[in-house]
Amino acid sequence: MKREIPEVARELAGKDKVRILFVCLGNICRSPAAEGVMQAVVDNNRANKRFKLDSAGLYGGHAGELPDRRMRVHAFQRGYNLTHHSRPVRMSDYDNFDLIVAMDHSNYDRLRTMAPTLEDERKVVRMIDFVKGFPQCDCVPDPYYDGAEGFELVLDLLEDGCVNLFDILSVKQ
Repeated sequence: MKREIPEVARELAGKDKVRILFVCLGNICRSPAAEGVMQAVVDNNRANKRFKLDSAGLYGGHAGELPDRRMRVHAFQRGYNLTHHSRPVRMSDYDNFDLIVAMDHSNYDRLRTMAPTLEDERKVVRMIDFVKGFPQCDCVPDPYYDGAEGFELVLDLLEDGCVNLFDILSVKQ
């Protein structure tokens, strides 16, 4: 399956500052992992001044919690330290971020519906659109009810997607 890079991401390429919010349902598995993986990519490329990263969830029931212990363990085994505390998506996020990256189709649809303007709706993109190495996957699946394989797959997808997202955003126009 050929994925199209969202136009809004191409438009942000080479900008001095790019603000990215990663979103999943509870902000305890996929989105904090995406934030952690992307932060590692940014750190490895010495681009910290260019990027502001955060994550949030569409469900606020885990607010204040660390990421799921299983995700933290799997991420730690790959060198990521996930310390984000869960928070719900806020309407101000549409003003405060250039890209709002949804982990699955449900997150994507809900974020677009919540967007206060058409311009804000345009900021919402799918993480899977930046993943090249897993053509069989159509989203970053929720590993919460899966075993270790689910968490590993999520990290595989995020590592692929975050490197590609960084590369797209780093191209000088």
